[in-house]
Amino acid sequence: MYIWDLQGWPKLTWDQSVISKPLATARHDQGLLIGQMRSLGFGLQAEATLKTLTEEVVKTSEIEGEKLNRDQVRSSIARRLGMDVAGLVPADRDVEGIVEVMLDATRNASQQLTRARLFGWHAALFPTGRSGMHRITVGGWRTDSAGPMQVVSGAIGREQVHFAAPPAERVDIEMARFLTWFNAGDDTDPVLRSAIAHLWFVTIHPFDDGNGRIARAVADMALARFEGPQRFYSMSSQIRRERNGYYDILESAQKATLDVTSWLTWFLDAFTRAIANATTMLGGTLRKARFWEQHSTDAINERQRKVINRLFDGFEGKLTTSKWAAISKSSQDTAYRDILDLVERGILKRDPAGGRSASYSLVDSPNQPS
Repeated sequence: MYIWDLQGWPKLTWDQSVISKPLATARHDQGLLIGQMRSLGFGLQAEATLKTLTEEVVKTSEIEGEKLNRDQVRSSIARRLGMDVAGLVPADRDVEGIVEVMLDATRNASQQLTRARLFGWHAALFPTGRSGMHRITVGGWRTDSAGPMQVVSGAIGREQVHFAAPPAERVDIEMARFLTWFNAGDDTDPVLRSAIAHLWFVTIHPFDDGNGRIARAVADMALARFEGPQRFYSMSSQIRRERNGYYDILESAQKATLDVTSWLTWFLDAFTRAIANATTMLGGTLRKARFWEQHSTDAINERQRKVINRLFDGFEGKLTTSKWAAISKSSQDTAYRDILDLVERGILKRDPAGGRSASYSLVDSPNQPS
């Protein structure tokens, strides 16, 4: 028996004494990260949001076994946010679809989540009306015309059913109850609401395909209602790291009782780890912020500023005079003078490797971790 068939569904319960400590840790770390990032300038906040949303879109698709082109994802997000960034490339329809869903969930979180909005998200994920080779119901609840909605693994004849969703005739009323709860709001902590929304949506499994991606978008929407549109950590990235554990806890939660303490504990712990990993993901942005704070009064020209920012953003290869000239659109002589000036001020250093062309890199300051 699954939780959707238990008496009392969908009134989920949990042991507050068990989750109070991981919840306090999660909220403390969340507050520190948000405070740290909001202390940055607008441009660096936007850069951090672009990196985080790119990671979120790429990883929520990877969880379902779909690998997207990261450059296309980044370009699609940047264009939609009106950001002027270098190296934009055209994006495929499957990339544009999931980007549209994620941005709508996080940038328009204050708007009501409705049946029509969910149908629009689903249609964006499956613009051809197919999932792989199979035609599916797009922009509408599943009909179970091909049989019950089940999550199954194993060879034919030896299948293992991990989960069975409510029958199709119940989906409309189940989703109506879910949407009423989601839009009404209550005094439940926002991170817990995100976890509950995630589990509740996945349990109903209202679509033929795409339920996991949409459930994670709904969970992100719940968080964005509290945090605002900017996002500085990626929950999907953390779930991707812990994919097996994620599926295991979802399966056990749906086969247990209406007490979802175990699911909430797992979610809160993963949430805290996602925030910890954000520091690594956004390391270049944070180091850049500290650098410019330390050098706020230095006379650094626009050419130097442009190349230094490129170094923090993950410059590929070695920085030579020729590359400096190309990036800054200057002559070789000007590039050399710019470089020599920064070397003399201890901002750049000449790399030890010799060769026909000297190369340079940033000098790590004592307060700037590498």
